[in-house]
Amino acid sequence: MRTYDTLIVGAGFTGIGTAIKLIEAGVDDFVILDRSDRVGGTWRDNTYPGAACDVPSLLYSFSFVKNPDWSRAYSPADEIRRHIEDMVDAFDLRRRIQFGVEVNGLSFDEAEGVWTVKTTGRGRFRARSVVLASGPLPDHKWPDIRGLDTYEGHKIHSANWDHDYDFTGKRVAVIGTGASAVQIIPELVKTAGFVKVFQRTPGWVIPRLDVATPPAARALFAKVPAVQELARQILFWGHEASATALVWNTPLTGLVARIGKAHLRRQVADPWLRRQLTPDFTPGCKRMLVSSDYYPALQRENCKLIDWPIATLSPVGIRTSDGIEHHLDAIVFATGFDVHLTGPPYPITGLGGRSLAEEWERGAQAYKSINAHGYPNLYFMTGPNSGPGHNSLLVYVEGQIDYAVSGIKTLLRNNLRYLDVRADVQQRYNEVLQKRLTKTTWMTGCNSWYLTADGFNASMYPGFATQYLRQMRDFRFGDYEAAVRDAPNPTSGRDAHVAISSSA
Repeated sequence: MRTYDTLIVGAGFTGIGTAIKLIEAGVDDFVILDRSDRVGGTWRDNTYPGAACDVPSLLYSFSFVKNPDWSRAYSPADEIRRHIEDMVDAFDLRRRIQFGVEVNGLSFDEAEGVWTVKTTGRGRFRARSVVLASGPLPDHKWPDIRGLDTYEGHKIHSANWDHDYDFTGKRVAVIGTGASAVQIIPELVKTAGFVKVFQRTPGWVIPRLDVATPPAARALFAKVPAVQELARQILFWGHEASATALVWNTPLTGLVARIGKAHLRRQVADPWLRRQLTPDFTPGCKRMLVSSDYYPALQRENCKLIDWPIATLSPVGIRTSDGIEHHLDAIVFATGFDVHLTGPPYPITGLGGRSLAEEWERGAQAYKSINAHGYPNLYFMTGPNSGPGHNSLLVYVEGQIDYAVSGIKTLLRNNLRYLDVRADVQQRYNEVLQKRLTKTTWMTGCNSWYLTADGFNASMYPGFATQYLRQMRDFRFGDYEAAVRDAPNPTSGRDAHVAISSSA
């Protein structure tokens, strides 16, 4: 069986970006596996009405593959997916992708220094290094609501949209008022007979200043890329400055709250509805919502916000705790994703048969978000504590890609069997990180998907993007234990274990 130098799981932004950087680094022996039949990742899977990025397009893209032709300030999902397709074609990556291959397990052979990648229905693959690039939100999640299976109407999850269902004139419920819901609801009210929005907790909503990109600007970006880079840098530093309000609870956090309340007052006239939509938690504690058409949609004659808790689903609809049964033709579940805070999406077996699911049972931990002790040559993209609360995720992903490529090059250049981050290094890193997290807005008491059930923060990075990128540029060999192969010797085939003490 062939052994690749590198295997990449996932053909979304992260996987394709990793492939491009590997080629630039001279690493040519790799394969990309994806469970679907085309590239795009989350932008392939999330096709609900109104799907778009809530980060400006110029910033939600890689700095090393610029797109001068974004149609809007905030690009729709299909345009982002087409951009990923263009990246694949520009770098001739399609021949390296095996579609329809779903990974369901990884195990490391210490003697050979090789990962075996198990898949559903397509056998196994072998690689010296594996990059897990399936993204932070690959698997959608149905809510834990009593009676879910008893409902006899049409059920749709926002991450698996049914485009064949006709909402015209239908009585529709939307469960959830998060980032997906605030994009779906304004579109649904245009066609559905009546839309009931079931809200558990209102979120902070700030205006979305979305405008079409003028043709002259697009032409200038194409002709003078430095202008586009300047615009990107302006956006980057603007978002970076917002960390002082969204990552830490400062006087500027109060300013964000005032902006959110002013937006609410400007768009919602009814005092009672404003009260229902006013959050009671610190801005930044949960994901900020960016929309200028969500509040107007809720005030349409065919839309109603319901904040009574859901007691149960019934065969005909939803029964709330006030005793009212809402009869419905369809329910849209905008209820989020399984972010795997307490274990990987499939079994991963490392050195000595250790199980990552067992080690992450009380909360995922890694070194610099990308490596875990006992699981050599394995790189977690968008791994534990890599999430930004204020800037573009792809800015962070670029740092992760560069770090993974540095590790892979080190392994190949020195013909190492494996590189495994030292346990003491990982422990020290996470002790400092968790201490820093206690001072962030995410730990101010709200219930968010950033935290595990017992309140452990395994998802967010407590700092500026510049701080995160600085640590990812610093690949220190001394932080790893390396297994190197002995020179050929007729009397010994053993490998030597060393700790390389120099720093890159």
